[in-house]
Amino acid sequence: MTGWVSRARALLVDSKGPWGPSTGGVGGGIDEPPPPVSEGGGGPWREPPRARPAPGKLGNIGNLDDLLRRSRARLGPGGGGTGRRPDRSLIIWGVIALALLWLLFTTVHRIAPEERGVVTTLGRYSRTLGPGIGITLPAPIERVQKIDVENIREIPVGSAAEETLMLTGDQNIIDLAYTVRWNIRDPEQYLFNLAEPEETVRQVAESAMRAAVSGVTLNEAIGEGRGEIEAEVQESMQRVLDSYRSGIVLQGVAIRQADPPAAVNDAFKEVTAAQQQAQSYVNDANAYALQLRQKAQGEATAFDRIYEQYRLAPEVTRRRMYYETMERVLQKVDKTIVEAPGVTPYLPLQQQQSGRTPPAAQQGGQSAGQGGGQ
Repeated sequence: MTGWVSRARALLVDSKGPWGPSTGGVGGGIDEPPPPVSEGGGGPWREPPRARPAPGKLGNIGNLDDLLRRSRARLGPGGGGTGRRPDRSLIIWGVIALALLWLLFTTVHRIAPEERGVVTTLGRYSRTLGPGIGITLPAPIERVQKIDVENIREIPVGSAAEETLMLTGDQNIIDLAYTVRWNIRDPEQYLFNLAEPEETVRQVAESAMRAAVSGVTLNEAIGEGRGEIEAEVQESMQRVLDSYRSGIVLQGVAIRQADPPAAVNDAFKEVTAAQQQAQSYVNDANAYALQLRQKAQGEATAFDRIYEQYRLAPEVTRRRMYYETMERVLQKVDKTIVEAPGVTPYLPLQQQQSGRTPPAAQQGGQSAGQGGGQ
């Protein structure tokens, strides 16, 4: 057992192979004599000697110590080996590639047609890039912030869930809901002069709307006065935003809802319905009056024309008017025909053709029409 343990320690520690002496081994640095050699020149296990493997070929390494040393050499200096340091060219090329990508993405900027690029140099405004490809210094020296200046933004004020109550000029309360549409005119002012642009627009809209509603009555705010209120609010808001140098331009203000408070909304609807019905009656009366007036004007014009003719020929005009009047009266009434001496009797040919017996044949020469006089 002692011999076999010594041989194992010699394989692990001795650099001269299993046949050389071992110094400073694992067993505490005890030098042991080499194992006995047989007379035939074989190894300690009485085997014929073999050729020593050529160095440098991993597959022919027979020495376990050499194998361990080569393994430590592959691990580098940190693994306890004596091999050369690993090649750092891959790391250098990786750093160069990252630097090139960083330069590419921070110096070349694509600005869309609807955008503008605001350039800041060390945090201070420098210039504004137009649509196209823009070149700047790499970050963090210069930075570009893209702003969409053509997109129409909308801010709804008031909704069905919450009431936005305002006081009108006739001391009534109205619930208003409206929408403000705007876009960006100056990107520099928009970015650096307003901390919260949307909230600023909302507050300015509420202030301008309350001021406009306070100058009109409830009926005007609910009905035909909406257009005037919208125009007044837009003008007032634009004036205030320009004084702030906000870089915002308003595109319009649209009132979506204009109702009384929910508690009295039903009563106001009934009043509105009654007002609409009354207005309908007034419109019907005006239409009838206009019709009568036009008819009277037409008759007066006709009378003036006849009077002019009467002045030129009074007798002829009187006779013609008499004939026209009698024709207009007699053409719609039944008539009575009376026979007289020397007068040819009336013969109703149309009644005979239709199979009716004339009244004159029944009454002996006299016939009386129904509904007529003698």
